Amino acid sequence: MAMQPAPVRQSEGDYPWWLVALVLFAVAIAAVIVANDIYAQVFLTVVNGVGVTVFVTLVAFLLATVLGLAIALLGLSDHIALRQIARFYIEVIRGIPMLVLLFYVAFVGAPAFVALSNVIAAPLIDRGWVQPMVVRDFSLMWRAIIALMIGYAAFIAEIFRAGIQSVDHGQIEAAKALGLSRYQRFRLVIFPQAIRVIFPPLSNDFVSMVKDSSLVSVLGVSDITQMGKVYASGSFRFFETYSIVAYVYLVLTIGLSLVLRRVEARMRKNVSPHRR
Repeated sequence: MAMQPAPVRQSEGDYPWWLVALVLFAVAIAAVIVANDIYAQVFLTVVNGVGVTVFVTLVAFLLATVLGLAIALLGLSDHIALRQIARFYIEVIRGIPMLVLLFYVAFVGAPAFVALSNVIAAPLIDRGWVQPMVVRDFSLMWRAIIALMIGYAAFIAEIFRAGIQSVDHGQIEAAKALGLSRYQRFRLVIFPQAIRVIFPPLSNDFVSMVKDSSLVSVLGVSDITQMGKVYASGSFRFFETYSIVAYVYLVLTIGLSLVLRRVEARMRKNVSPHRR
């Protein structure tokens, strides 16, 4: 059998030429936007959706992180019923495409929630104390946020589970011997060590959510993609529009990735002296 060449491993000390190339590319596109009126107009239109994209991403990811942690803790519970419920949620939600989940929450879940709310509030509605809810009262943006929260919580739960289970069981037993409660063991012993394992994949999911937030455009939410879609459909300048849309997303995701890498490197640096 012929010998396979050993894979080339990139050293951490390698100069980031890829980053230099990206910066030059970004500067070149920025120069085109400044010099060309068409690209400038497209850019000014598209950036109006940046605020919505950032808001949807931050809120959905925060809620998904909280829900994911809760599901992970259920999955690590001593009660088999809670573990099975957590596993059921994770397997079902991970098997549904995000776009399908978005449509289901927006056009099935939201009307069902409104109908249930009106049934619960029926005595108050009959007395005229409150007005019945209608489906249009449930904004499309919040339907999209809830869908992203539900979808990403399943993946984040697995990240938390793996991180928590990576902690040495002997340290947990030692914390029990010291009389620490379950909450104190989690806060003082488990989580500070698990976060080093959790942070890298969690930050990757955060960057992924920035991109997946573009799915909210199918509901007409005025994010970056929707603003580009509206402009392109009116001007028929699809090449210029979607080139700028891709450029804006690249600036957001790569900039965020660099910041998160710096945070991760600082976490490793702060931990390394304790291992010596």
